[in-house]
Amino acid sequence: MLTLLLFTLAAADVPMPPPPPGMVLLAQAEVVSPDAGVALPTLDAGAEPLPVASPPREDEEPDTDGELEAMRALEEVTIDPTARSGASIRATLGQLGYASLTRDRLENALEASELSGEELAFVLDPVKDVERFDVVKVQDRYDIPLEMNALVAQYIHFFQGGGRKWFRRWMSRSARYIPLMRPLLEAKGLPRDTVYLAMIESGFNTQAKSWARAVGPWQFIAGTAKMFKLRDDFWVDERRDPIKATNAAADYLTQLHRNLGHWYLAWAGYNTGGGRVRRMVDTYGTTSFWELSDKKGFARETKHYVPKLIACALVAKHPEAFGFTQDEFDPETPFEFDEVKLTDSVDLEVIAQASGSSLQEVQEFNPELKRWCTPPATEAEPYVLRLPRGKKTLFAENFAKFAPSERLHFKIHRVQKGDTLSKVALQYRSAQEAILRMNHLASARTLKLGSDLVVPVPSAQALKAGKTDTALERQVARARRSGLNAARPEDEVPAGTQQAAPSGKVALGGSIAVSTEGGKKKVTYGIGRGDSLWSIARRFDVHVGDLKEWNPTLGSPRGLKVGAALAIWPGPAADLSPTGATAPAALPRVAAGTRHTVAGGETLSKISQKYGCSLDELKKWNSLGTDALKQGQSLIVAQ
Repeated sequence: MLTLLLFTLAAADVPMPPPPPGMVLLAQAEVVSPDAGVALPTLDAGAEPLPVASPPREDEEPDTDGELEAMRALEEVTIDPTARSGASIRATLGQLGYASLTRDRLENALEASELSGEELAFVLDPVKDVERFDVVKVQDRYDIPLEMNALVAQYIHFFQGGGRKWFRRWMSRSARYIPLMRPLLEAKGLPRDTVYLAMIESGFNTQAKSWARAVGPWQFIAGTAKMFKLRDDFWVDERRDPIKATNAAADYLTQLHRNLGHWYLAWAGYNTGGGRVRRMVDTYGTTSFWELSDKKGFARETKHYVPKLIACALVAKHPEAFGFTQDEFDPETPFEFDEVKLTDSVDLEVIAQASGSSLQEVQEFNPELKRWCTPPATEAEPYVLRLPRGKKTLFAENFAKFAPSERLHFKIHRVQKGDTLSKVALQYRSAQEAILRMNHLASARTLKLGSDLVVPVPSAQALKAGKTDTALERQVARARRSGLNAARPEDEVPAGTQQAAPSGKVALGGSIAVSTEGGKKKVTYGIGRGDSLWSIARRFDVHVGDLKEWNPTLGSPRGLKVGAALAIWPGPAADLSPTGATAPAALPRVAAGTRHTVAGGETLSKISQKYGCSLDELKKWNSLGTDALKQGQSLIVAQ
């Protein structure tokens, strides 16, 4: 059946002809005259005038790291039912500057479609008055219920204004994930437009993480993820996977809808928990989300959740009608892939090389992976890996050329008592920095007994040829660029070593108890009045960062408690006198101006460890642009 769209034109009172046979009236929309002005919100007295144009597009998209929390922070101060009417920040978000279609153009388009027999795509005219927009005009374009109220309108204005940069990014990502997620939702019996719940939860960011530790595109917390069988362990976090997480979210929403009876309540339950919504329904005797929103019991975020989702769905399907232009979006490529089965752990760089893909592409198609290699697998239980579509055959051909010993440049090490990172690195001919980065460790100071470490190791070819492994060198370079450095062996605490006094306290503030632990001198220091982290670090010839790493529960300098115990492994120039009276004015690790002559095989990392300075300090003192050194080169190792 030929489907045409007839529109009511506000600029003219000439009646439109009735639809010919076979035509279906799907929607009506208001059209703003090209010459008509657009009313702007009234400013408070004394407020600064605001520009009338829509916010310009920024050259740089917002970072995905933290974008969710940044947007929610702005949203919280912008959309608040208790805010003053006409507040300037609300006015900023209410600016609209739309063009509109003319009656002649519309009639010509309709006439041309009648003659050609082609179906005219649905186009919603620019919406002049968001608050009075009649959603009935577009309801048949959705399979979720829609309503318009003041809060929905405020969220539309938010997406048009202050939240515009984030909405652009969401729309760009939607091209990649909506075609993937909608069929999965439909297969589970959910409305296809439920996909917009993922849009407001994460903006379709697979790496999104909220303050509440909710993760992935559907923002599962650990407990709910476990309930719906999403795996989260040392190797993978399936909450990040767009397919597995979508299926789990569909199961969860189906359960909520079955128990609560309406999609608005199910959405609210997804945000705050189905039990809370059920208690609200039972307490107030209504299943109307809007009535429950006026009652005590829902958090502000839950009251706003349904209006936000409705607003998002309206704008996402009709961006041009709500003031966006297509050139504001940069649609990402669809999430299309091939699958291969791996029967053992494989280095992601090997996978990228064999498939002719980039390492980034491999990671993007497998966002659940938490390490730089795939999990252990067997013939009976293979790991299913995704590759960009069309790469499967090439991968199979090239992967067969890698010997089993060449496919995994990692070893798995179970931490034993007495282990240190330097000891593990030496055992496997690896590097501390690479191990830190591989295992997402911030510090080499302590290792957890019984935990597994993924240890990058030189390739079989490099070992056989007695050459430096370039892949391992790349791992070390990446780690250093991200701020990770090897610890001095004397500063490390062997695994299983008790770091704090059993009581957690020393009798008197400022007192010192010296002992030996793991063959190293250890001080248990009682914090005295007037102490600061800086003064303590200075007295015991250590860095403030050392104190924090040795004492994980240590608060800020202002939060030091008199009498609380600190575990300290003192430096060579530490003052261990009872009162600290002999503490020098300054405690340099080496005499000022000390120089070092580079020996064969030495690296900046080894030299920095020897003299107790950082890599950045060495580079700065010697104006070094790289880590490369020459034998016989003279370096300044202290200033």
